[in-house]
Amino acid sequence: MLDRPQHLLRGILLFLAALFLFAALDATAKYMNAFFAVPLLVWARYLVHFVFMLVFMAPGIGREIIATHRPWLMSFRALMLVGVTLLAQLALKTLPLAETTALLFVTPLLVALLAGPLLGEQVRRRTWLATVAGFAGVLLIARPGGAMAGPGIAYALGGALCYAIYQILTRKLAATEHPTRLLFYTAMVGTLSMSLTLPAYWDGQMPTLTQSLLITSLGLYGGVGHALLIRAFREAPASTLSPLLYIQLIWATLLGWWVFKQLPDLLAITGMLIIGASGLSLAIRRQR
Repeated sequence: MLDRPQHLLRGILLFLAALFLFAALDATAKYMNAFFAVPLLVWARYLVHFVFMLVFMAPGIGREIIATHRPWLMSFRALMLVGVTLLAQLALKTLPLAETTALLFVTPLLVALLAGPLLGEQVRRRTWLATVAGFAGVLLIARPGGAMAGPGIAYALGGALCYAIYQILTRKLAATEHPTRLLFYTAMVGTLSMSLTLPAYWDGQMPTLTQSLLITSLGLYGGVGHALLIRAFREAPASTLSPLLYIQLIWATLLGWWVFKQLPDLLAITGMLIIGASGLSLAIRRQR
């Protein structure tokens, strides 16, 4: 049997791999945005994820993968994640990868604020200070006169709000719902909801073989990434893994430089560091 340090190391490595897959998903989506409408790419991402779960996870669980006493709340949570995916990809059409990721990372700050009215948790002074600092970092990234496009900023911040609601609902449902069921509902609801957009956005254009592989990879990155995330939290406690979340900013910066030759300027890097430090301070406080 593995001892505890080996469990922690395995959990950390799985978590870092999941974060890389999420950054790779965003980079691939940004690249494919030049060829296909965003809703089509979001539909394909959830469809592949859904098929992945049906083939590899559903057979071992059976009907328990969908049986729940709160289907409407589960579905609403899944729709919030669809909103995150859709708004993030719309943001990536006009914004660099690293800066978009940083704007989405105000999510922990929004969660800390919304947990008060929605979950009855006390919002302490340190939370307010971290939130104010985090939004100061946002202003450095999205500063007036900068190169960032206004609609893209709005999309990214809208995605962060959807992600905050999604995380709060996850915390509310996690006590009674199996993690795989939560993951299955996101794939199923995402596929069904985005299928409704196909008549409006698909003009009959068929992807090339390379494009088909890249589109398929969107679902694989998402599905495998979330599966690794679930396994990581089984191997190591959330208090250990949560502070590592901001490693995704590093992955996004490296992929943005390698694929798109885009690097944040000094003020944007400063804003990213402030957002990361603000969220990290909240994660460390929760750990204590």
